[in-house]
Formats: sequence, structure tokens, C-alpha cells
Amino acid sequence: MQKTKEWTTVTVKDMVSKLTLISTAQYNTFEDSTKISVEVTHQTTGRTLTSSSSHRAEFYFQCAALVVGVVGAAANGLVLYALVTSKQHKKHMLIFNQNVFDFVNCLCFAVVIPLELSNIYFSGMGGYCLCLMLLSYAGSWAANIGSLVNLAAISIERYLRVVHHVWAKNKLRNWMIYLAITFAWTSGIVIAAAITVKTTTVVNGVCYTGVFLLSDTAHKIYEIYDFLSFYVIILLIFIFCYGRILVVIRQQAHVMAAHCGQGSNVAQDQSNKIQTSVIKTMILVCVLFAITWAPANIYMLMINFHELMIDQNVLYVVLSIAYIYIIANPFIYATKFDPVKRVLLGLILCKKNNMQAHESGGNT
Repeated sequence: MQKTKEWTTVTVKDMVSKLTLISTAQYNTFEDSTKISVEVTHQTTGRTLTSSSSHRAEFYFQCAALVVGVVGAAANGLVLYALVTSKQHKKHMLIFNQNVFDFVNCLCFAVVIPLELSNIYFSGMGGYCLCLMLLSYAGSWAANIGSLVNLAAISIERYLRVVHHVWAKNKLRNWMIYLAITFAWTSGIVIAAAITVKTTTVVNGVCYTGVFLLSDTAHKIYEIYDFLSFYVIILLIFIFCYGRILVVIRQQAHVMAAHCGQGSNVAQDQSNKIQTSVIKTMILVCVLFAITWAPANIYMLMINFHELMIDQNVLYVVLSIAYIYIIANPFIYATKFDPVKRVLLGLILCKKNNMQAHESGGNT
């Protein structure tokens, strides 16, 4: 039997909503004894990268993604705890759901990356299922798509509560919020499953994802759909909703300033303060999304429609920028959303007091 021939394939895919555009293809040897060579090609460029520097870059990027997954999962877990402790998870169900999406997204990264680095040999139906359900990043991708839908739902809800306050007070019900949450989860799971099943396979024990699209045309159509649906339209929703919200808030501020000498309602002032805190938090989250996702989306469009050769270094740079969105979100909630901030500060102060009490006890 002849020495097996090594193939290295790095594919840029639209998996994990471009958070992980590198396929899970690992460096494997395909047997050449029967003169059968299996080549997995990227539908956009059809090129393979074999330099050792690209191997190292991919390894370091995966390690960085693992750190992001662990830190992001821990940070979002703390925010979820703070929301539950402050009982804001019932008052702001969509925001709570947004943090659940981010937590699941990061948790999937923390679970999948070690499996990628371990070079598992996939065989049989069990290997295919493991490739399809885990190594394809389907869970993280579904959570990411769902989070974008949920983010749009938060913007619309804030818009209705501020701009159409009377209508929202009389017509907006909890079942509508539950319906939006259900739709966000369902859309993420269905889209991720539909694309992943079509673009995932196991070849000679190696899991390949995002490479078996039907045609270049199908890939380009999907790229246009993905860019318009999960970036352009989402941004337009943000701009319209929060633009109108800011106009109304400014008008309300002038009215309140005119009546400030006539006494104020403490309960109403507190409610307005919390609402303003929520709006500021979500505006910052939306701006961060727009900035961090722009390079990856633009780069993918340039590759698909101008047939640009994939530059590994540029790819890792735009992906690193996109990762900022995942890891920064919980810190935004911790610093800008007052109920979460109070709970987390309480945890820090409690721990500090316990340490001081322990040290004073040890000294005595």
C-alpha cells in the first residue's frame, strides 16, 4: 500500500453567521492505493491553503475562539444571574432571552473547539451525527441567528413602548413577547439546520462543513439573503426604531423640564430612569453589532462577487473583530443596565467584605 497523500483544505463558509468561516476540516491522509482521490473544494474560490503558517494561524485562532467561548459563557452567565436576582427577567423577557442566546452561543464554542483540536476520527452514523450536530457549529450558528432576530424584536418592543405608549399599554401583551421569543428560537434552529444538513459530510473520517453547496449560484443567492436579512434589514430596524425613540425622549425631556418646578412623581421618575437605562444599553449593543459585523459581511461579499482570493490574515482579522461583539455584550449590560449593575456590584462588595472578615479573623 502506498504512502497516503495529505490534503489540507481550508474552506470559508457562512457557518456560525460568519463567526467561524473556517471549516472543521482537519489535516488528514487519504489513501491512494485505489487511485481514488477525494478533494473537497470551496464553492467560492476552489483553492487550498497548505502553508504551515496558515496551520499555525488557524490553531491560534481556534485557541482565541476557545478563550472567547469560556469568558463569554461565564460573563453571560453572571448577567443572567443578575437579571434573575433583580427580578428583571420577567420585566424584560426579551433582554433576558438575548443573554440566553449569547450564553448558548459562547457555550457551544467552548464545547466544540476542544473537539476540533483533538482531531477526532469520524466513522459511521455516530460520527456523522457528531459532525452534523457539534463540529458544524450548528448550535452556535442557530443561537447567533436567533439573537439577531431577538435583537430586532427588542428594538420594535422599545419603539412601541416609547413612541406608541398608549397603544402598547392597552394592546401589548405577554403572549406577544412569548411569540417573538419562540419565533427567534425557531428561525435560528430551522435556518441553521436546513443549511447545515445540506453542507455537511464526513470524508475518510474528517468532518467537512459548508463545502457541499449545490452550486456557485446557490451560494451567492444565500450570501445575498444572509447579508440582507441578518445585517442590512436588522440595521434598518435599529436605525428607524431608536431614531424615533430618541426624538420622542428629547420631546419628553423638554416637557418634563417645563414642569419640574411643579413637583415630580418619584415613581414615574424611577420608571423613566429604568426605561432610559434600557434604551441606552440596547443602543450601545446595536451600534457594537453594526461596527463589529461590518468587516466580515463586506469581506464575504467581496469574495463571492469579485472572486477575490482569500487572504488568511485578513480573514482572521475580520473574524477577530466580529468576536468582540460576543464577548463585549455582557460587559455592556454590567455597566449600563442599572439593575444588573447593582447586583454585580453587590456580589463584588460581598466578596470583598468576606475577604476582609476572613483576614481580620486570621489576624486575631
